[in-house]
Amino acid sequence: MSDISPEELGERLQGEENNLLVVDIRHQGEFDDWHVPGSVNVDVYDELAGDPDKAKAALSGLPEEKEIITVCGAGIAAETATEVLQEMDYNAATLEDGMNGWSRVHRHASVSVDLDGTLVQIARPGKGCLSHVLISDGKAAVFDPSHYLEEYERILDEYDAELVGVFDTHAHADHVSGGAELADRHGVPYYLHPKDALAIGATPIEDGQTVAVGSLDIEIIHTPGHSEGSVSFDIEGAALITGDTLFHESVGRVELGVEAGIEDSNVEQNAATLYESLQRLQDRADDALVLPAHDPGSPEPPVTATLSEIRERNEDLGRDREEFIQELASDIPDHPPNFERVKRTNVGQESVPADELAELELGPNNCAAE
Repeated sequence: MSDISPEELGERLQGEENNLLVVDIRHQGEFDDWHVPGSVNVDVYDELAGDPDKAKAALSGLPEEKEIITVCGAGIAAETATEVLQEMDYNAATLEDGMNGWSRVHRHASVSVDLDGTLVQIARPGKGCLSHVLISDGKAAVFDPSHYLEEYERILDEYDAELVGVFDTHAHADHVSGGAELADRHGVPYYLHPKDALAIGATPIEDGQTVAVGSLDIEIIHTPGHSEGSVSFDIEGAALITGDTLFHESVGRVELGVEAGIEDSNVEQNAATLYESLQRLQDRADDALVLPAHDPGSPEPPVTATLSEIRERNEDLGRDREEFIQELASDIPDHPPNFERVKRTNVGQESVPADELAELELGPNNCAAE
């Protein structure tokens, strides 16, 4: 059987010249929720499970000159698809571990920002997640890391930087944070607001506090609403790391902590709180780069926009208070998969074995209000 690793697929898709066609054989709804960018959907999952020969008619229209990469959830059904395609004389291979494997892929790029240092953005295209590494005078801080820590270690090595702190903007609901583990590995503080550090060892941070990384100061802005302990980080007025409080075209959801059973507030209260938090962020410099923890697509770093640009394209920032609360409290989209367990894990109320983490967070992030 011919396989291709998620890492190799990611590299080849980034190349200017590639002859790949990624064919996702899952059901249409699953594909619509979450897929490899540029892939096409040929929904033959049921045929492959029953009588694989019946899938040939739907697959026969694929271009013969392309190298076909088959994808499913975990790579099992896609292996059957590859076998069928090879019988039909296609050049075909299977994505190892399917979308589960794609979820592991990380890419990074420098952010162009007016700072006396370097800011690196790490994108996780399979989850739509964004995290950041700040480097100044040989010191480094990591913001919102995934639990796949190898990428962050590589960046620290690349810049020969000493890690001095790890920050989470909040207790995430769509993916398991690697913040506490990364900080413990390097013997440095793990910073998380006390309202989200319910049962996890963390160095508390509060509104208005500053933390130095090299020659740069990071100002903590308490921006609750998406979660009670959500914060944003203002780096010298040049960059705003906003977590799930403010996205480029949306804002954070307000019901996840309530429905996970870890917040005593209600959805309307959270929406009102988020409205006030967003007003505070809008008081920041117009040319500050807004760097959220998610992008709704399959992001290629760097994903950036200035605060003034976001005001023009983000409809949520133009709503008055009453309309904003009504919109967020009434329009509840699909939840992130397993969000209750993910949320409890990130606040320290549940421990998930390492070999179960990938499956636990498999799926789209769905942390933005629609």
